[in-house]
Amino acid sequence: MIEYATIEHTRESWRLDEAVWTRVRNVIAFLMLLGWAGCAAGFFQDSERFFRSYLVGFLDVTLIALGCLFFVMVMYLTGSAWSVTVRRIFETIMVTIPLAAVLVLPILGGIHHLYEWSHSEHVAHDKILLGKAGWLNPEAFVIRAFVYVLIWSVMAIRIYTNSTAQDKTKSVKHMDSTSAWSAPGLLLVFLSVSTAAFDWIMSLNPHWYSTIFGIYVYAGGGLACIATVTVICLWLRRHGILAQSIHLEHYHDLGKWMFALTVFWAYIAFSQYMLIWYANLAEETVFYTKRLVGSWKFVSGLLLFGHFIVPFFFLIQRRVKRNLGALLAAALWILVICYIDLYWMVMPNFDKEGVRPHWLDAVAWLAVASTYAFAFWWQLKKHSLVPEGDARLEQSLAHVNI
Repeated sequence: MIEYATIEHTRESWRLDEAVWTRVRNVIAFLMLLGWAGCAAGFFQDSERFFRSYLVGFLDVTLIALGCLFFVMVMYLTGSAWSVTVRRIFETIMVTIPLAAVLVLPILGGIHHLYEWSHSEHVAHDKILLGKAGWLNPEAFVIRAFVYVLIWSVMAIRIYTNSTAQDKTKSVKHMDSTSAWSAPGLLLVFLSVSTAAFDWIMSLNPHWYSTIFGIYVYAGGGLACIATVTVICLWLRRHGILAQSIHLEHYHDLGKWMFALTVFWAYIAFSQYMLIWYANLAEETVFYTKRLVGSWKFVSGLLLFGHFIVPFFFLIQRRVKRNLGALLAAALWILVICYIDLYWMVMPNFDKEGVRPHWLDAVAWLAVASTYAFAFWWQLKKHSLVPEGDARLEQSLAHVNI
């Protein structure tokens, strides 16, 4: 019979060991230095490629943080008990979002390298771009970018502050306050992320549009977020941290979420493709025709199999979701394929003949990911690794899947 943890048995493991924290901090700091030094070198060597690679890296990691924000709000609104011991990991990733105010600056600085609508002389000879000029212009683009980050940051900081305050007060009022913020916040964040996807990705090809595109992008971010939390929890477990508080039943649920979001992503991807294919309008089909030439055709096929078919048949099995090694492999696979998906959304607008991988792709991602990771790791040390004051903590520790 499996024995699950109680609060008394696990309290000593709810803080990071100083030696472990310092060692990991130093590794992340080194990677961050390496990544930004590589970005600086790449910028001077090939600024055009730098901005493109940086856009993909920025979007990939930022969407993971935004996915965590979404799920934390859902956890509070649904009164989720199983996720309480896992929630602090979500919250600590979520609260790194204010970094986006700084990390978005290279994109804003490279606006003329990335977006054709930012050139007034080009817009003047294009009827479609002239019609969209009220929205797609550099000044409005910059203002909206900071508004998006402000919305996300306010929500993330408010929720995180409530959660950590509850560790000390044990008061339900913090939970009620977070639920009150999450109700309108969920809608506001969803709409702002969708609009940001229109601005930062869809407008790379300003003649194309899809009303479902924002959902498609955020679905990928939500999937990558669950995979990221799974990898972090398994790493902590390997080092004897939260090994009892986050047990097999919680990993089973994380696996179910990865499966569910794989299906949801596929549903949205198919819905977008099917409607465009059925209508067969030139202004809509251009998105897919660009991705069915040269080696981009292979990437499109890879997404069909790698983003849906493979993880679907792998994660549908109960034994896989309860095998920590298999679950880790699935999470890592999903993180790679979600990056490829964003790469596939961005790069065909520039590399029209086929895929042209560049060392800056890896370096730019490393710079952004290590910066977020450093902030995450720094914040993780400040508070308990588990929401100690949550009234549902005991229930979460005793959680069992039926």
